[in-house]
Amino acid sequence: MKLHNFNSGPSILPLPVLEEAARAIHDFNGTGLSILEIGHRTSWFQEVLQEAVTSVKQLMQLDDSYEVLFLHGGATTQFMQVPMNLLDEKATAAYADNGIWGNKAAKEAALFGNVVIAADTSDRKHTYIKKDLNLPENAAYLHITTNNTVEGTQWHEYPDTGNIPLVADMSSDIFSRPADFGKFSLIYAGAQKNMGAAGVNLVVVKKDVLGKVSRKIPTIMDYSKHIAAGSLMNTPPVFAVYVSMLTLRWILAEGGLTEMERRNTAKADLLYNTLDRIPIFKPTVAKEDRSYMNAVFFLENQSLEESFLELCKKEGMVGVKGYRTVGGIRVSMYNALDLESVQAFCSLMEHFAGKNG
Repeated sequence: MKLHNFNSGPSILPLPVLEEAARAIHDFNGTGLSILEIGHRTSWFQEVLQEAVTSVKQLMQLDDSYEVLFLHGGATTQFMQVPMNLLDEKATAAYADNGIWGNKAAKEAALFGNVVIAADTSDRKHTYIKKDLNLPENAAYLHITTNNTVEGTQWHEYPDTGNIPLVADMSSDIFSRPADFGKFSLIYAGAQKNMGAAGVNLVVVKKDVLGKVSRKIPTIMDYSKHIAAGSLMNTPPVFAVYVSMLTLRWILAEGGLTEMERRNTAKADLLYNTLDRIPIFKPTVAKEDRSYMNAVFFLENQSLEESFLELCKKEGMVGVKGYRTVGGIRVSMYNALDLESVQAFCSLMEHFAGKNG
C-alpha cells in the first residue's frame, strides 16, 4: 500500500532528494567518505554551501544587497535573533498576530524592545488574515508569518509597509510560489517543509538593516558575524544543509517557483473544491485566505472525526490529524507532494461521506 505523506513538518521530501542523500550517507560524490563525515571547511562542503546560497538567490531573484545564511536553531530561534539584531531597547516593532507562531514571535520580541500588535485575528480564532494594519510610522520593522500551518491561513498578497522594513517567517510556504522577495528586509525559514530536512534554518537578510542597534549582541547571535564567517562561524548542520541544497536543486530542475505554484494551486483547488462540495466537512478559514500549503477543516458532526481518522490511517493517509491545540483535520500539501495523493484523499472523503452523509 502506498503511503500518502500529509505531515505538516517534518514533512515529505522529493524522492530524488532522498535517493541522492541516501547514497551520500555511504559515499559522498565518490570521496569514499560519508556526507556525515566530511569536514565543514573542506572544499567538498564549501561547494555544497555555495550551490545552496546561489540557488536561493536565483529562486528569489535577489541581488548582492542580500546575504544568505544557513544557521542552527530552526525558526523558533529566529523569534529571538531577529529582534536582538533589529530592535533597539527603546524602539518599537510591529507584529501581525495571525496565529500561534506569530504570537510566539511577538512575545519573544517583547523581551528586547516595545512591540505593537499590528493585526490580531484571535477574535475569529485566527481563521482569516487581517490586512488593515495598525502600523506605527516609526516602527523598526513589521513581522508577518506568511503561512500559518496550525490555523490554515496564508498571506496571498504581502502588505505594503513603505519605508518600514518587512520581516517574514516563511517556514511553511517558502519556495512554493514566485513572489517579490525584494520587498523583504529579512526572511527566515526553518528547513523542514519545502526546503529540506529539519536541523537548519535559512536566513536571507538585506545588509542595510543590520548594525543599527546599540545593544551588544552575543557573537553566535549576530547576523553580521555570520555573514563575515560565511555561515561557518561554528560547525554547521552539514547533512541538513546538503539536503537543502539537493531540494533547491530539485526545485530548479523541475521548473522553479512558477512550476511549484502551478502544482500547488492544482492540489489546493482540488482539495478545497471537494471540501466545499461535501456537507459533512466544515472548512472554517475565510476562502480568500485559505492556505495552499495546509488545509485545516473539521467534520460537521465531531463524533465522526475519530472514525474518519481511523479510515485515513487504514488507507495510508499519514499526518492528517489537526494540531493538538486546534483539533480537526489538517492536510499539508508541500512541493514534494504529488497531485495523486490529494486525489486519493479526495476520493476517501467522497467515500466516507457516502457512508455517513
